[in-house]
Amino acid sequence: MRSLLVLLAAAIALSACATTAPSGGASGGGSTSGEGTGSNQSSSSGGNAATTPIVMAWLPNESGADLKDARDAFGAIISEALGRPVEHRTTTDYIIAVETVANNNAHLAWFGAEAYVQARDKNPAVVPLVIPSGADGTVATAVYYSWLAVKRGEEGNYQDGGVFKIDNIQGKRFSFVSNSSTSGFRVPSATIVKYFSTMDQWKDLKADDLLEGGANNFFADVQFGGSHQGSAVNLISGKVDVAAFCDACVENYVTLVESTANTPGAVYRVNNDAAEPFDKFPGAEFVVIASVPVINAPFVANSNMLTPEEIKRLQDVLTSDAVANNPKIFAPKEATDAGYKPFFRKTNAERFLVVEDSFFDPIRAMR
Repeated sequence: MRSLLVLLAAAIALSACATTAPSGGASGGGSTSGEGTGSNQSSSSGGNAATTPIVMAWLPNESGADLKDARDAFGAIISEALGRPVEHRTTTDYIIAVETVANNNAHLAWFGAEAYVQARDKNPAVVPLVIPSGADGTVATAVYYSWLAVKRGEEGNYQDGGVFKIDNIQGKRFSFVSNSSTSGFRVPSATIVKYFSTMDQWKDLKADDLLEGGANNFFADVQFGGSHQGSAVNLISGKVDVAAFCDACVENYVTLVESTANTPGAVYRVNNDAAEPFDKFPGAEFVVIASVPVINAPFVANSNMLTPEEIKRLQDVLTSDAVANNPKIFAPKEATDAGYKPFFRKTNAERFLVVEDSFFDPIRAMR
């Protein structure tokens, strides 16, 4: 884990923040269109006609009906900035979302770092647009957390002298999100390999060895949730013993009830009014047994489909004070208390920042 944090610090040192610019608001300049699913729908490839939609692909984590208002709020900013309507392309599979961007079928997407690296490997025209900052408005705190979690009542099996350890995850039923997920596969698999490869029995362990379960494999059984929400539900429904998922992707559905957030021993409870897929498990509790910081997920642009001027215009608008203070983009507590489901929460000075491709080198180093 120390090595991961060193790599993260190096990436932060290499990144550069954007300067602020006048904002495009959320009204006028074109309307947000309806949503599509999957990758088989056709979309435009380039062109600047006002009637040509900007297609934005969303990972399964952000494709649910409960986040439609948040998608529309982001689409409204893009629509006004470029003077074109926005079509949201929701998906049910990580690979579909990555391929949609890499194959020039979407202009924009919000990816985890691993999905971004995979898309860029397939198509170098895919570039980072902006990332959300940390609470202090800088890249230094621009992280979220990858968790390993177990059901409440089972956490004692993963402690030694009161200290949480992951030794006993070996041989258990395990859930990842997708092998295209940063915090739901790349980071947890790298953490597991680093920890266990110091042991003679697992000295040759590789991340690919974690993809399948079986009597002679590291895990007894391996499942994929398809989304962070799905991986968490695999755990609380009893399908697996341990699951990997991230804090940010489940925060709209759960509440911290014991200990400190994002630390081993933190206990979370499913909200009574949680939306799908948590609606069948109100009150279910799980415990974090490992928590690793992860580079914030970037919004990405396809420079084959957008001009340099359009990309710069989007960066200027998204990094503006107006967007940083837009309650539908960075939602304050009163908005979330009123029932609004955001992508980002406003706790202090959160805003969007521009970073270079090299910011994501720590994720590449884990592969």
